[in-house]
Amino acid sequence: RTCKYRPDWPSKGFATKTDAQAWVKSFANWYNGEHLHSAIRFVTPGARHAGHDRATLANRAMLYANARAQNPERWSGKTRNWQPAGPVWLNPETEISAPEIRDAA
Repeated sequence: RTCKYRPDWPSKGFATKTDAQAWVKSFANWYNGEHLHSAIRFVTPGARHAGHDRATLANRAMLYANARAQNPERWSGKTRNWQPAGPVWLNPETEISAPEIRDAA
């Protein structure tokens, strides 16, 4: 689904298999190396995989704390959570034995 919602997705399809493969390779590079993912606190999967996310998130936490200290009237609540995200999955398995799922049937 994410592929089809990219602005450069070809609305009339790909002319050749090679064109499709090149587009998907480009998309994967963007998705893993440039796109900031909300589930992992707005870092790229590549940065998280390489272990660079912790430094980025620590810098953001410090930046937000300083901004809040300088202008407390702009903040009505807590700042964003910049702690590293725990484990995440692209397509997590669903537990069909969970009571809320089992009893729904």
